[in-house]
Amino acid sequence: MSARALDGIRVLDLSRGLAGPWSTQILADFGADVIKIELPGHGDDTRTLALPYLTGADDEPEIGTSAYYLSCNRNKRSATIDLASP
Repeated sequence: MSARALDGIRVLDLSRGLAGPWSTQILADFGADVIKIELPGHGDDTRTLALPYLTGADDEPEIGTSAYYLSCNRNKRSATIDLASP
């Protein structure tokens, strides 16, 4: 596998909405190790923002996996951290 432009760079993604997640998605596409931080028990707001949702084997929507969320957060790792508590 060939090296990518941002291999070896780690980015902490604390963004929400579209502009921030899309920007860090591009960094991840170029090889950066992007770690997305989400709220415990809630996750990112865009997980349930808009249709279509990823569907399971029974074609029922799996809430929490909107196409919007998946497209803006590809190539990222994620963690839930409560930044308000030590």
